[in-house]
Amino acid sequence: MQRIARRHLLGFLTILLAASVFSSHPIVYAQEHPSPDSNKIGMTFRTFHPKEPYNWRGAQTHALMAVIWYPAVSSSHEEPIVIPGLSSLFVLGSAAQNAGIAPSPGQFPLIVISHGTGGSGLSMAWLGTALAAHGYIVAAVNHPGNNGAEPYTVEGFSTWWERARDLSEVISGMLTDGTFGKHIDAKRIAAAGFSLGGYTMMEIAGGVTDPMAFLRFCDSPKADDLCKAPPEFPSLVSDFRKLTSDHPEFMQHAGDSYRDPRVRSVFAIAPALGPAFPQAALAKISIPVQIVAGEGDENVPIGSSAKYFAATIPGAKLKLFPANVGHYAFLDSCTPAARENRPALCRDDPGVDRDAVHAQTVQLALEFFRATLN
Repeated sequence: MQRIARRHLLGFLTILLAASVFSSHPIVYAQEHPSPDSNKIGMTFRTFHPKEPYNWRGAQTHALMAVIWYPAVSSSHEEPIVIPGLSSLFVLGSAAQNAGIAPSPGQFPLIVISHGTGGSGLSMAWLGTALAAHGYIVAAVNHPGNNGAEPYTVEGFSTWWERARDLSEVISGMLTDGTFGKHIDAKRIAAAGFSLGGYTMMEIAGGVTDPMAFLRFCDSPKADDLCKAPPEFPSLVSDFRKLTSDHPEFMQHAGDSYRDPRVRSVFAIAPALGPAFPQAALAKISIPVQIVAGEGDENVPIGSSAKYFAATIPGAKLKLFPANVGHYAFLDSCTPAARENRPALCRDDPGVDRDAVHAQTVQLALEFFRATLN
């Protein structure tokens, strides 16, 4: 299938353009601010190799790359994560690279994280580091063909349903990992995701995708900004339609269930692609679902996604931030230079404190996971 250059995919279906290119190998420098929480934060990376054949979605790398945050031994020395060309724009938090795992309580819950379109696991550093500080092992995967560490592909941006399989493979890899496996409580596993990663939460919870339902929505009077390609990239939506038309085989597993019974609850942040799920598919979800979004989200309108999910999934809870909170408030916080040079990603509406939005979201996540994993 056709491969599309990175510059042609920066706004695919206006879901999420997560921030820039994220390297897989951090460089750490001097201490800035020690964690105020009960655990020091450790950080490392893992590469997982699912059993072949695997749908790599046209990606160059045939492996699942993941960043891991975890509670570290109290003697660990946290240092700010610095990645040349990136940390000058985005705040990635602090961690002790490759530190030992905290010995108590012996086993920790596992949270797997799914990033938004075009991002990477590191684009969720604000959430991963906070969860680790509060006693969770966190694994954030780079989705093949849809992450900033390698060239984007049409399949990577179109085969949404395969993302849930990536998370399941990471869970399996973490449970058998020589370092982390024995420290994970296999009965306390959950997932979190942002934007297209929020869509992934519905998949792994048991929702079943119908891509043609999404296209029908976009062809109907109900179509909203979720269906629009940016004017500077007018071919994006047509590329997706061409793929579904010329290569119908690529959708042959779209209607499969990707429910992972090991996942006990999901936390969806600004979830996208609500119209890709028929009501009957969402009604089958039986695990706890917490949804968080901003009422000012212009990238993923909350009416067709966040509110639709909350109204359709049994027992789902919805937290809406005020109307001035948009989509990108849930990305890593930006430096002053980034707010000047990357306004689309970094400039929040007046009165919005991105760090405060993160802190409130983290608190909601902690309360949710404590309630659903105990």
